[in-house]
Amino acid sequence: MRGRQSRTLAEAVVEYKRRYGMLPPPHFDAWWAFARARNVVLVDEYDSIYHSLKPFWGLPPDEIRRRARAAMGYRDDLLMKNNRLLHAYIRGGKVEVGGQGQDWQKKATRDMLSGFARWLPDMDLPFNIHDEPRVMVPFDALQKHLADAEKEIAKLDLRKGKSRNSFTPLSREEKSMPPVYHKTSFTGFAHSSIFAHSTLSCPPDSPVRQPHHTKEDHPSGQLLGFIVNATSSSDICLSPSLEHRHGFFDRPNTFNVVKSLYPVFSQSKVSSYGDIVYPSPWYWAHKVPYDEHRDLPWDRKVQKLYWRGSTTGGFSRNGGWKRHHRQRVVSVIDASDTALILERTPTPNSTLTPTNSTTWHTTRVPRESLRSLFNVYFSHIGQCTPSDCSIQSRFFHLAPVAAQHSAWAWKYLLDMDGNAFSGRYHAFLKSRSVVFKLAVFRESHDEWLHPWVHYVPLSLQLDEVAEIMRFFRYEPEGEVFASRIARESRSWARRTLRRQDLEVWMFRLLLEYARVTDKGRGSVGFAG
Repeated sequence: MRGRQSRTLAEAVVEYKRRYGMLPPPHFDAWWAFARARNVVLVDEYDSIYHSLKPFWGLPPDEIRRRARAAMGYRDDLLMKNNRLLHAYIRGGKVEVGGQGQDWQKKATRDMLSGFARWLPDMDLPFNIHDEPRVMVPFDALQKHLADAEKEIAKLDLRKGKSRNSFTPLSREEKSMPPVYHKTSFTGFAHSSIFAHSTLSCPPDSPVRQPHHTKEDHPSGQLLGFIVNATSSSDICLSPSLEHRHGFFDRPNTFNVVKSLYPVFSQSKVSSYGDIVYPSPWYWAHKVPYDEHRDLPWDRKVQKLYWRGSTTGGFSRNGGWKRHHRQRVVSVIDASDTALILERTPTPNSTLTPTNSTTWHTTRVPRESLRSLFNVYFSHIGQCTPSDCSIQSRFFHLAPVAAQHSAWAWKYLLDMDGNAFSGRYHAFLKSRSVVFKLAVFRESHDEWLHPWVHYVPLSLQLDEVAEIMRFFRYEPEGEVFASRIARESRSWARRTLRRQDLEVWMFRLLLEYARVTDKGRGSVGFAG
């Protein structure tokens, strides 16, 4: 992947046209110079931006801009309601930030955009301040947007000299701040089951849309459920079991959704949602820092899987916590039943290498025999009714709250969804430990990180976690494999998850968004 990256601006333009069938957006040359000045490794791998924005090509540009302004302008002073959005305005190459959100998020968003804002046109950008996603487009409407987008993109001219390398100025009215809107298209219903709402965009013939779908996902045929495709494993349309295995679908802690295509920028989303994912300011601001001086060498770390955290991930009432992913993970690891592991069966008289001269078969062992491989505990119970909180406090063995740097003492670090994405992920990847990742929420960096190379993917079924830890700890090649993942993830994260990389990603996203919302989008673009 590194070897095939474009080396010149001309090569990048050719590659862009090959991938997306259109010219790059205006000021692509400025973006290229910005990326090269920051020594960005990946200059072509932004497919997720294209797929995230493609449905918007099926809407008129002025309608996209109107929806953004309507979402940002809604206010009900009597009921003290708003759409819970941070407002970023690009005006004359400067960034102004307002609306809702904590001070750190406003500052980080403004600072992240300020380095390249001079290349952006005047824009109104609504940023989601909730952890949870906000945009759900029903299947039929989504398919119409995509079909219309295909027609719109097919009309674009790829020839040099047919496009201008600048954006169309907004009208004087649109350059003003959005007026107050007294109606909203967003509906809030936190602490309620949302699985049916979350599957509205799925195809009618997908597993979750079948009238009597099972609680289990369609079997992948992989031994013990090892994940071989991280994208499909987090696809809600293929995963009926998520209804009963993830707290977001049981009862999200907050939820304020619109059921039509609105431009809302979110830090993460579930596969079926239509939010525009962008690099999280949480990572950019280093809210969970990695201190290399506190980290230990690989050989001095404890050979256990470590996690500390709270019961975020959903709001629990009437025993709903039993269906939430964090509680399930801790319960499975601490259970008193049996776990599936693999055993070698030597092949007699084999001349092959030791790895290839054996076959594997499954067997069950008491989880107690593997308990020494895990140190996974809650340190706080919350987001629950008093009765559910009380029951969980008695059910789980709580550990003391641990400082962030305590994680660096362990070879294996578990990172999993909370209410949405986990903000510890980048710090974990930069460490000298191996990251085990359990997530259905998708982030902007996903296409840059590869399972079994940079991290160990875990399924929500968790059938494989005992075997993975047993293999790493006791098989001769296990320790070698694990240490290689630790080295690869650390090296890769330090080259691709820097603050500069997030800025380059964001610059590219906002150029693309500016083009799709440009009233002259059919005649603007960088032709080289």
